[in-house]
Amino acid sequence: MKDLFGTPALPGLRSQSDVVTEAEEAALIDAIDAAGLSPFRFQGWEGKRLTTSFGLGYDFDRMRLEHADPLPPWLLPIRCRAAAFADRPAEDLVQALLIRYDPGAGIGWHRDRPAFEHVVGISLGAPAIMRFRRRRGDRFERVNVPLPPRGAYHLSGESRHVWEHSIAEMDRTRWSITFRSLSERGEAATRQGKRD
Repeated sequence: MKDLFGTPALPGLRSQSDVVTEAEEAALIDAIDAAGLSPFRFQGWEGKRLTTSFGLGYDFDRMRLEHADPLPPWLLPIRCRAAAFADRPAEDLVQALLIRYDPGAGIGWHRDRPAFEHVVGISLGAPAIMRFRRRRGDRFERVNVPLPPRGAYHLSGESRHVWEHSIAEMDRTRWSITFRSLSERGEAATRQGKRD
C-alpha cells in the first residue's frame, strides 16, 4: 500500500497483489488444511487460530526456537516466489508458518520474535486488514494495510521492528503462509540451543 506520492505506507513494508492464481490459491488452501494444524498455544493459553510450522517453530511456552519438519515439497515453489518478491535468497526463508483463521479468530498486537528478521506473508481466502501501531507519546499512531486474497506482503526494517501489527477477528475463513528469515540473534540461538 502506498500514499498518493507512491511512498510505502510504512518504511520497510511492501505489498503486491495476485502473487498466486485462483487455482493455486485453492490448491494451497487444501494443502494447508491437510498439514496437521492445531490451535496456537501461548504460555498455557490456547488461541482460536490453527497453525503449524515447518523448518523452524517457536515454542511460546518455553520461549525458544525449535527445529520442525522440513518444508514439504508443495511449499518450495511458493517459498521461491515469496523470496523473489522480497528480493531475498529462497534459502534465507528458513521458517514457514501456516495459519487458518476461522470465523472469530484473529491475532493480537505483537512484533514477531527477535529471532526472526524478514517476514513475508501470502494471504489466501477472505480479505483482511493488517493493523499497525506505534506509540507516540501518550497516543498510538496507526496505519491499516489491506491484505487481499492471493497477495503478499514483506515486513523489514521499521515496519518489522518499530511497529506492532495485528489482525482483527475474522468473520470468514482466511489462510496464510508466512515465511521468515533468521536474525543474527536467531542464528546464534539455533546454533547454541538458547532461548530467544
